[in-house]
Amino acid sequence: MSHGIIRAGGKQFLVEEGQTIRVPSFEAEAGSSVELETLLTTGEKKISATVVAHGKDQKIVVFKKKRRKQYKRTRGHRQGFTTLKIDSIG
Repeated sequence: MSHGIIRAGGKQFLVEEGQTIRVPSFEAEAGSSVELETLLTTGEKKISATVVAHGKDQKIVVFKKKRRKQYKRTRGHRQGFTTLKIDSIG
């Protein structure tokens, strides 16, 4: 089975055919085919993938009634992601 290293969203991923990975989100329609920037492969320098889904991790929060005196609002950020299925390498 062939392997490759790709770059997506400023990160590098080691991939192989048939693998599903989550990369930082980018603009593409679900079901469309994309070609990724290849850094290293065991075969030719072409890796194609299919976009499976877009989304954000969501956290379920259960609130209990608290005294206002110790209430602190939490703030944060969750990076969106795009799920890709690696179709072929080479």
